[in-house]
Amino acid sequence: MTHTYRIAVLGGGSFGTTLCNLVAENGHHAMLWLRNAERAEEINREHRNSYYLPDYILNDNVHATTSIEAAIVGADMIFVAVPSGSCREVSVELAKYIRSDTMVISTTKGIEHQNFKLMSEVLTEALPENPLGVLSGPNLAKEIAARHLTGTVVASSNAALIEKVQNALHSSYFRVYGSSDLYGVELSGALKNIYAIISGLGAAMHLGDNTRAMLMTRSLAEMSRFAVSMGANPMTFLGLAGVGDLIVTCSSSLSRNYQVGFAIGSGKTLKQATEELGQVAEGVNTLKLVKLKADDNGVYMPLASGLYEILFNNVSVEDTVSQLMLGEQSEDVEFLLADD
Repeated sequence: MTHTYRIAVLGGGSFGTTLCNLVAENGHHAMLWLRNAERAEEINREHRNSYYLPDYILNDNVHATTSIEAAIVGADMIFVAVPSGSCREVSVELAKYIRSDTMVISTTKGIEHQNFKLMSEVLTEALPENPLGVLSGPNLAKEIAARHLTGTVVASSNAALIEKVQNALHSSYFRVYGSSDLYGVELSGALKNIYAIISGLGAAMHLGDNTRAMLMTRSLAEMSRFAVSMGANPMTFLGLAGVGDLIVTCSSSLSRNYQVGFAIGSGKTLKQATEELGQVAEGVNTLKLVKLKADDNGVYMPLASGLYEILFNNVSVEDTVSQLMLGEQSEDVEFLLADD
């Protein structure tokens, strides 16, 4: 490491805590902001976040606070890891204290309910002068905390931001790739949560490997089709932030969205599934917004539409699957490169 940064992470959930721990392990000055005073005290006293990461001891250099001002003082970069529903409130508070040259990187994989804005757009409105990026990929927090080999993507139009984030986060078990397609990287991270619910539902129903493979590949087709309609580059979906993140969230029981789908496939209601989880499953809210936007824009998304009917209109899974198999048969790969 050639430079030591002052880094703040806003959000004391599993990923925010893990990211702050990674920063501290890399020798940077690491501050974690969270709302819960008891949890902040526990982190400072016992080096543990027992609610989100009970099995892991945090680096001694992770310092927690309930004051945003104290967290970001002198910060070179700030990672925003709060739920999407809190992002605007936090960004407005952040604007009161932040320096204009501080880099801001969103890690939240969600969409604002009121106006279909991604978190980078919410942050830009509050912090128009600050360099902005997003971090997304197949990044299950508990696996990073356990130091499993992991890759992620930082996307920005600012090349200096990409380089500095790579320098700050790169370690023997965490590799950071760069991208200029901020919108595509961020949108893929939000969209895959929908299909993780579908995959969890399928796992509970003991669907075969052929079926699960079909669901994942058609999920990728839907994600990229929708993203291209919104202006993203379809090639972004072939990387870690697209197919990589889709694979891990559709395959791992550690994914909150997968857990919601599994509970529903096991006979639970959506309300029961979300209450049992006890954490935010972004895919449920994202599904509502994407279904409405896809209908408005005429984007064909049979899997998302089918899941919407199951979750919100009480249509049986069996009837939905039957309708899906009778649906339009389109091209397998839609965004092929043109022949010379």
